Order: sequence, then structure tokens, then C-alpha cells
Amino acid sequence: MNKNSDIKKIQTQGVHHITIIGADRQTSIDFWEGVLGMPFIFDQPNLDNPNEGHLYFDPGDGRLITIFTNEDRKPDPTAVPEDTGSLHHLALNVSQATFWQVPARLDARGVKHSGPVDRGFMDSIYFRDPLGLRIELASYRFEPPEGCRHADVMIEAHRIRVARGDHHIEKEHLADAIELLVQRDQQTLSSDRSARNPYA
Repeated sequence: MNKNSDIKKIQTQGVHHITIIGADRQTSIDFWEGVLGMPFIFDQPNLDNPNEGHLYFDPGDGRLITIFTNEDRKPDPTAVPEDTGSLHHLALNVSQATFWQVPARLDARGVKHSGPVDRGFMDSIYFRDPLGLRIELASYRFEPPEGCRHADVMIEAHRIRVARGDHHIEKEHLADAIELLVQRDQQTLSSDRSARNPYA
């Protein structure tokens, strides 16, 4: 008998929240709301530790970033360990309009950062929070077609890239993936949807 026949997946439907061990309360508020603009939406004691506070911030999509705070912990900017099983970085989504303002806004605070990094399908900037956690601000270079998600474009772009033998994802893969998704998922009255040149 197959022992796997009785097991089933535990299907997730998104990130519910991420909790970070913070330092004092004001450092958390000043960074998550005062630098990254996340509304401070909920505040209560840490129900598992009466010596700590538990602050909740909205990262922009209605999900939650929460911070355990303790007034006895002081900010330490030393890079947090990035060992096996540890968090390497926390990536947050920003619009292209915001993304290109990030370097100047970090510079104004004296924060060291990577500057814009080309990831093919997105642009990234890396820096550390006041507690040494690596933060990535990421901005997609594309919008998915109506009714599709970014993940739908990514998987099709991956398939196109692999089929072509290309090393990594580029804008052309994304554009071709978007075209494929529109052709596959959106109806038309035309019997022939092939590319044409009306300028010839």
C-alpha cells in the first residue's frame, strides 16, 4: 500500500503576516511608518510575553507586518545572521514611480544602499533597517493582463526563456508571455490573431 495515499497538501492562500523581533517601540514606528510609509494599524501586548509590545503595520496590501518590541532592547545595525534557515531579506513591493525616488530618499537619511539593481523582470534596491535586517524594495517592470496575476506572467515567461535556452529572464520574455496570456484567455471576433504589418 502506498503510504502517501492518505496524505494531502495544506493549501496556502497568501502570506497572512510576518513577525519580526524588534527593539524599542519608537524605532519600529519610525522605520516601518516613518520610512516605509506603512500605516500603524494595531497595538497590543505580545500575548505570549507580557514584557513585549506587539505592533502591527499594513505594508500596502492589507496583509500585516508585525513587530515584537521591548524597551530594554536597543537598535543594533549589525547585519543579522544569514545562515541556513535564516531570513535573507524581506522584499516589499513599490511602484515604478516610487522606486526611482528611493535612492535620494535613503541618501537624505544617510542610509547605505545598493542603488538600482536590474533583475530582468523587476528593479530592486537593497538596504538594511536599523536592526540590520536586509530590506529589498522591488518594482515589477510589467503589469499583468486583466484577470491575470504577476505569477501567471512569470511562469509563462519562465517557460519561454527555458524553451529558447536563454540564461535568465529578460523583458522580451515578459512581453511574449503577456501576449500569450491575452491570446489564450481573452476572446476576439477575429479568426486570425497573428501579428500583421499594416504599414507595409
